[in-house]
Amino acid sequence: MMSSLSSLAASLTSRQFFGLLILLAVTSMLYAHLFLEAMLNLEACPMCMTQRVFVVLWGALALLAMAHNPRDWGQRVYGVLCGLSAWVGALVAARHVWLQSLPEDQVPACGPPLDYLLENFPLREAINTLLMGDGNCADVAWTFLGLSIPAQTLLVFLAVMLLCLWQSVRRHP
Repeated sequence: MMSSLSSLAASLTSRQFFGLLILLAVTSMLYAHLFLEAMLNLEACPMCMTQRVFVVLWGALALLAMAHNPRDWGQRVYGVLCGLSAWVGALVAARHVWLQSLPEDQVPACGPPLDYLLENFPLREAINTLLMGDGNCADVAWTFLGLSIPAQTLLVFLAVMLLCLWQSVRRHP
């Protein structure tokens, strides 16, 4: 079983691999928009929106790689770029999980809504505020299998990072 799975993974072409990353990004975004927002009526906090940016970024890079269909070193470069996007997203998700684990008296004060931040603050300050999170980000609105939404997202980012690492070091067919 493991050898057949290993040989299947080893036989993935560059386009198939990056297609898998695109599928993961699209699935993640559909989960966020159609299930969490539309069905459960959950509103995304600023840190959730920031994490979505990195999901879209790895998906866009994977789409570019799939269209470009590079050879050996190009596949590695695209793998590293997608992995870096997932790494930064994982950092944001990890901070989000950390904020959610704080005792109530240590949670930062709630900040202004995202649209207000983007309209009334310099871009650098708005981005810094988004990455730091606020009291809104500390709320655990929903869990699945005991994992909050940012914890689930962190797992997805970690899986994508591992896949991209594998893509960067494997022998390409």
